[in-house]
Amino acid sequence: MPKTILDIVKECDNFIHPTEDPIKYTQSLQTYYVFRLPDCPTPLGYIPASIIPQIIWSPEWWCINHTSKTVTLTAPGPAPARTQRLAQTLHDTRAARSLALLSGWRNETFPVYGPRGDVLLEIERAASALFGVVTYGVQLLCYVRCRDGGLALWIARRAAAKQTYAGMLDCTAAGGLAARMRPVEGVVREAAEEASLAAETVRARVRATGCVSYFHVRGADAGGETGLLQPEVEYTYEMELGEGEEPRPGDGEVAEFRLWGIEEVVAALRRGEFKPNSAVVVVDFLVRHGVVTPENERDYVEIVARLHRRLEFPVCTVPMG
Repeated sequence: MPKTILDIVKECDNFIHPTEDPIKYTQSLQTYYVFRLPDCPTPLGYIPASIIPQIIWSPEWWCINHTSKTVTLTAPGPAPARTQRLAQTLHDTRAARSLALLSGWRNETFPVYGPRGDVLLEIERAASALFGVVTYGVQLLCYVRCRDGGLALWIARRAAAKQTYAGMLDCTAAGGLAARMRPVEGVVREAAEEASLAAETVRARVRATGCVSYFHVRGADAGGETGLLQPEVEYTYEMELGEGEEPRPGDGEVAEFRLWGIEEVVAALRRGEFKPNSAVVVVDFLVRHGVVTPENERDYVEIVARLHRRLEFPVCTVPMG
């Protein structure tokens, strides 16, 4: 049975909402440990209880409280010192080969922000889901205007060899936002690497269109352990391409690009062929361009609300590094 647009959004934003079922939400939280820093008043992430025994915790730097279910990095600041202690913990765990997720080590760090927007520490990208911290990314959709006035989207198919979501449909270009990288620089980099779009062209013509946010529980297609949490903010961009302009696979992460009509895109969404967080970016595009409207979609208000979830952890509006 084809999925509804709301189904598609819920498959990405699939961590239970506290307002949907407060009792179930509270019960769900009992299966996680809260990641904290001693000088930060707010939680920074949720770690599944099943993961706690798999990580090599040094008692010199970590306090694991099994009663309050908290994991506190006790190493004092500044941020580089905390980052180094966390990195050592992750290197030790990776050496122990106790977690499949760490086999995809990237040697790239993501920032973890505090409530004032300051960087509290950085975490290896491959390990971010282990701690359930907020991560950031960029997503670009390139489109063309058809002669009949409609739109068509340049859709990527992920390479079969990708560690995550292999062979699924994707936006034109997308990627995680590394520490100290502004969103616009991130989208310029991804467009060049994945879609062979010239950096100067993207800088001149790309248009920032906002962001989507969601709280995702990772499944088997994400790679590594299942049930890990991924609260995320994706900065969205779009760019119109003219006649003779088209993306081409660049770094091996994309198998092919194809120009899809809007009806084809919606049908593929309903069949579940898109990577989950790319699917919500496409839905956001359809809302923005008046394809999904209050008149043709009975769940319109909930769809728009779920595309912009308020996360339980500190969120930096524009990561500055």
